[in-house]
Amino acid sequence: MADQFDLRAELAAYLDDPSSVATQLDLSSASQKECDRYINTTIDTLSTSPEAIKNDEIFDVLKALLKNCAALTPTQMSKIMDLIVSSLQSETEILASDIEQPDPELLVLHRQICEMYAFLLQWVVIAADGAQAAKAVPARRGKTAKPKAAIEPTTWDSTSQVQAALDVVCRLLGLKLGRIWQTTSERDLFIGLFTRPIWLIAESEQRMKVVALRMRMYKVLCISIKHHGQAFAAQTSIVQALQYFEHLSEHTAEFLQILAEQYDYPQLAEEVVRELSSKEFAAADTKGPKSVATFVVKLSELLPRSVLKQMTSLARQLDSEAYAARNGVIEVCGNLIAYMSQQEQSDQAENHKTQINGFFDVLEERFLDINPYCRSKVCQVYTRLCDLETKFPKRKQIVADLAVRSLEDKSSNVRRNAIRLLTKLLSTHPFGLMHGGQLTQNEWIARLEQVNAELTALEPPVGTPGLAEKAPSTDVEDILDDATEASIMDVDMDDAGEEAPSTPRKKAPARDEEATPKAQQPKEVDQESLMRLQLTKRYYTEALRFIESLHEGSKVVAQLLASKNKSEIIEAMDFFVVADAYKLETSKLGIRKMLHLIWTKGNSDEGKGVQSHLIECYRGLFFEAPDHLSPNDAANFVARNMMSLTYGATLAELTSLEQLLSTMMKEGDYISDHVVQKLWQVYGVQRKEISKSQRRGAIIVLGMLGLANPEVIVNELETLLRVGLGLLGRTDLALAKYSCIALQRIQPNRKATQGQPDRATVAKLPNDHTVFSRLYSIVLMSSGSKEWFGVAEQAINAIYLLAEHPDIICGEAIRQKTRAVFQRTAQYHAEDAMEVEDGEQETVADTEASQDQSTTGLAQLLFIVGHVAIKQIVHIEATEREFKRRKANAAKKSAASAFSKGAPVEADELEAIGGTSEDDFTDAMAQIREHELLYGDKSLLARFGPMIADICQNNLVYKDKDLQSAAALALAKLMCVSSEFCERHLPLLLTILERSHDPITRSNVVIALGDMTVCFNHLVDENTDFLYRRLNDRDPSVTKTCLMTLTFLILAGQIKVRGQLAGMAKCLENSDKRIADLAKMFFTELATKDNAIYNGFTDIFSVLSADQEVSEDTFRRIVKFLMTFIEKEKHAKQLADKLVSRLPHCDSERAWNDVAYALSLLPHKNEDIQKTIAEGYKFAGVEA
Repeated sequence: MADQFDLRAELAAYLDDPSSVATQLDLSSASQKECDRYINTTIDTLSTSPEAIKNDEIFDVLKALLKNCAALTPTQMSKIMDLIVSSLQSETEILASDIEQPDPELLVLHRQICEMYAFLLQWVVIAADGAQAAKAVPARRGKTAKPKAAIEPTTWDSTSQVQAALDVVCRLLGLKLGRIWQTTSERDLFIGLFTRPIWLIAESEQRMKVVALRMRMYKVLCISIKHHGQAFAAQTSIVQALQYFEHLSEHTAEFLQILAEQYDYPQLAEEVVRELSSKEFAAADTKGPKSVATFVVKLSELLPRSVLKQMTSLARQLDSEAYAARNGVIEVCGNLIAYMSQQEQSDQAENHKTQINGFFDVLEERFLDINPYCRSKVCQVYTRLCDLETKFPKRKQIVADLAVRSLEDKSSNVRRNAIRLLTKLLSTHPFGLMHGGQLTQNEWIARLEQVNAELTALEPPVGTPGLAEKAPSTDVEDILDDATEASIMDVDMDDAGEEAPSTPRKKAPARDEEATPKAQQPKEVDQESLMRLQLTKRYYTEALRFIESLHEGSKVVAQLLASKNKSEIIEAMDFFVVADAYKLETSKLGIRKMLHLIWTKGNSDEGKGVQSHLIECYRGLFFEAPDHLSPNDAANFVARNMMSLTYGATLAELTSLEQLLSTMMKEGDYISDHVVQKLWQVYGVQRKEISKSQRRGAIIVLGMLGLANPEVIVNELETLLRVGLGLLGRTDLALAKYSCIALQRIQPNRKATQGQPDRATVAKLPNDHTVFSRLYSIVLMSSGSKEWFGVAEQAINAIYLLAEHPDIICGEAIRQKTRAVFQRTAQYHAEDAMEVEDGEQETVADTEASQDQSTTGLAQLLFIVGHVAIKQIVHIEATEREFKRRKANAAKKSAASAFSKGAPVEADELEAIGGTSEDDFTDAMAQIREHELLYGDKSLLARFGPMIADICQNNLVYKDKDLQSAAALALAKLMCVSSEFCERHLPLLLTILERSHDPITRSNVVIALGDMTVCFNHLVDENTDFLYRRLNDRDPSVTKTCLMTLTFLILAGQIKVRGQLAGMAKCLENSDKRIADLAKMFFTELATKDNAIYNGFTDIFSVLSADQEVSEDTFRRIVKFLMTFIEKEKHAKQLADKLVSRLPHCDSERAWNDVAYALSLLPHKNEDIQKTIAEGYKFAGVEA
């Protein structure tokens, strides 16, 4: 049979079905012992004589064994493969010595033997690869998993044997096979026996991870392509494999690199790229384009010259519907730019420059790609290009502008990459050669102005004789077309007195002085200086343009700090950290805005990630001193930075800074004790060198640190009393206020002590403590400054927080202040009467000053009364809470004691007694609050209620603005104490809200009404329309306050919405961005409630559509925003039915258009609705 071996027929039968290959021996039912016997016999025969394969029985046995390979054990398969490989190796060595023999019959014999072994090798390698694949992908699900006994035959690892086989094949292919297989078809058929298994092995991702195996596969393919004409077959296999196997993308590029560099055959890479360029990919196809793109990108890194030659055809993929293909071309452009920029200067430099500009043009166009992934890819490519040694300054400016534009992209992924690109552009900017790289705009403007002045001085007057003839031959604009750095580097080196570069150019005038005739020297100096100044001016102008782009971009990045995408926020923070390092002025805005991210919450680690990244950013910016500083100087450095964070900070920024510093203090390592000591030194030192802002900043920071660790304040309490509540505090009321706030940190708040019972029960101080005498004097001190109110508020807060009996201290303060105010008033009237009797005339200024002093004192008294009333309520609630805590602890101890003694405890009886006692105590506290504080015979506050109401009612008599504001605030606070008092004076307060001309008073009343809604909902609920009216207040601050108050009340469920949401919706288009953002936040949160937007949409729509003050564009923007919250299909359908029913009843075209627009935004539109809208308003009018 072997004498008649037909490779083509055998191969066709094998490829059709290996089990259909004809054999005389049937081993399908043979036992393992029989198979072993056949294998051992064959090994004995072939090991002594490889040409014995021509024996019919031997060849038939091997085919029968391979035909039944599924039933063979791994050991048996391993023996068969070793036999075939070793026999082929022996035959190869024999052939190597006989191939030069002139005997044709001998070559025919070798040909037949090689074909038979090659056929068997293909079979066994493919069978081994199938076993390896079965091992790599075991069954995962219990129902389909095979038992261990069935998996055992697939545990054979044939990797090392396949490597040995490939080594033999390489040796065989290295021979002059053309002498044996003289026709191309015969040789291709024979070579295919070796390459076909290789391509099948390549389909296994696990196999391709073995480097030694992969390199041998590459070697076989390279030899077959280079020496045996297999390029076209390889090209076909590569193109097909790339479209179906993603893991082959980079491996194929690696193979083509080896083929091109080690075997000098780059043609295949070019042909593969050319063929792939002509492919058309559908938009829905994701696997093929992605794999091809990855291959081309990798190839452009490994063989850029080959890809560059095919770039014209590859560029056609920019029009592909598949975004992955476009992504690949974009990345290839970046790789080719990097490659050409690194090439040495040569004759092709100009050609390279043209090509680089073309690639840059392609990348810039892709900023407008319709797919966000492509736009993101462009940003990523440019980010990598920024790290090149060649800076391309002109292109960087264009890219900076495009990156700034991309910051407003609708895709968060594009925005994130645009921020990263802008950060990289900033850190690699080309303007650091002359002045160190800092980008402070004012400094660059000053430099440009100086250069302009020097140019003006050097330029000769117009019409100077010989000016045209003496002009320099070099065109300045031509020089400026080159890279900016080159020109400025030359200027900088001359200025520094360095040695001239090897490139020939004019020497500096100072060195050329001796060789130049004196008559000509000044003219040359002027001409060269003029050119150098013009270059410097161009340099400064380009730098300023770049800085302006960064300023514009940083404003948008600051807005992106409020993004919902956490990774986008982190990139924005990194941008401002880098911007601060380069002294960009707008970085301060972003760094301050970053503070608010400390409140970021997240259900996953994203929220914590933002907080931790913020802390790390601030640590690098403010809490890490340079390494060269001593420990003392480092502490001074950090303390100075911490104080600077408070300069010019708003209340919101200080609140966020407090949370940040307290968090850092709790975590430990960020703020050392040495830094705290330095802050206390700044606060307590008695020197004029310490400014007010520094001293204030120190105590503000210390108060923030005390929130996390009260010991920071307790240890320096004496310093706090001496400075903040002493003489310095009286001269600087802001310092006194922040000192009072820091003093409150001695008593940890309940939120800070949750889970820390040892810190939750800090003993309060006795009333005769020095702290309260200082606070008492601060409250009663005479001052005409409005800052007094803030100091008094915090001083009273401190008294109520720290004192054992704060009501006694504050009651005495009210009495003392009352005496001071009314005795001064009585004395003023008595003196006035005496002066009138004596005929003396008091000046108008003295009279007004006395009256102002009197009204200021009265306003301060009313403020104290109102704030004490509020704090007294808090004190009562705290007392009730403390009573319940003590009683619960006593009950626990009593139960534990009784249990330990074995005495029976009647649980129900104890619970009844305890419940009654708590109820009685709660009722007593409610009685005190409702009736005793403002109506009791012995109540001090009860004396002031009528007086405050009288002042508010008679605003024409008591005309002072501050007095009226204080009286209204005090009245509002007293109304929060008692429902009876609230009910009696609610009409008066609403009148003040409607008629007061002071926006501060209106804002205070709005906040008070919000508090009353929580306390006495049944009284205020019917008057919420007064609150909603303030949304249209003429002052933006009142509108903002009202919006914030209503947001809290509605979202907390304190008030029910009855069609007033239209007023909130109008705030979405408020000219004040803060108000519009608050309104967006409100509706976003409201949408999380049970169908709240859907339930209120029709009312909002009706009110806005009928409101003549709301323009059509404004109406559409509001409705479009609200429609984004109608997500359920059922709601969309019901809403569409409600709206379409309005169309026949619209009395104007505007109303009809409003309904039609709203319907167009809904995803659910049936044919009837579309038909009705298509017929237009005229039809609707006829129906109506």
